[in-house]
Amino acid sequence: MKTGLIVEGGGMKCAYSAGVLDGFLDENISFDYCIGVSAGAANSASFLAGQRERNKRFYCEHSKDPEYFGVRSFIKTGNLFGLDYIYGTLTEEGGKDPLDFDAMMKNDTEFEYPATEVETGKPRYFTKTDLAPNDYRPIKATCALPVASRAVEIEGKFYYDGGVSDSIPIWRSLEKGCEKVVVIMSKPQGYEMEPQGHRRIYSRVLRKSPNIVNDLNHRHEVYNAQLRQVLQMEKEGKAMVYFTPKLEKMSTYSIDTTVAEMLYQSGLYDAKESMDRLKEFLK
Repeated sequence: MKTGLIVEGGGMKCAYSAGVLDGFLDENISFDYCIGVSAGAANSASFLAGQRERNKRFYCEHSKDPEYFGVRSFIKTGNLFGLDYIYGTLTEEGGKDPLDFDAMMKNDTEFEYPATEVETGKPRYFTKTDLAPNDYRPIKATCALPVASRAVEIEGKFYYDGGVSDSIPIWRSLEKGCEKVVVIMSKPQGYEMEPQGHRRIYSRVLRKSPNIVNDLNHRHEVYNAQLRQVLQMEKEGKAMVYFTPKLEKMSTYSIDTTVAEMLYQSGLYDAKESMDRLKEFLK
């Protein structure tokens, strides 16, 4: 039986999945396949590298750095989140909080993460082999939110956030042969995505990228269909789902270390509380 792990993106809300994944590390939980989206991809990389609390530091400590997020970063780099700072200065060898690249590569788990190709609007599924110790551009690409970030260039093609085209990659995990999946959501239970707001603004800013605009226009339809698939599989005993608690003060762009700590601890608690059930599910 091939087991899969899906980690949804969601910016700062992914402090929750950081806690869940650390809970998994504490019990040596592993999967045959892992796919993370946007910040979920970054969290997955630290998980596969076995670096407990590394993700937590990005939400609860490094997020205080002026280069991490804000107007200063946007003016200097064109990115509201400082992607070069987060996945370069902090993450590369010799950085303040480097990813253990060798440990991640040695992990037997197959690792994918989508980024959305600007020209086609379709997801490209990058793998571990697309990364290098001092070149994390594919992870930057899956985190590059349209309008809030510049598209990331890789091999002559440009990419935006993976969530634009494949927010909850349940269909991809099934294509890869997963029979059971664990899904860590950045949304609360009962959530249903509504049509994207500010359509006039993003349509104008992204007018040279019509397929990205089309993806955003229909994102809620795809997202809700994927979520229905996950919930149906949960009913059938083929999926186990972790939902982020609803906190009014936390959003994708919220830099609130107190709330981030609460989300992290909530994820850690949920992982530990469900551990017996998880181990039984993964048998």
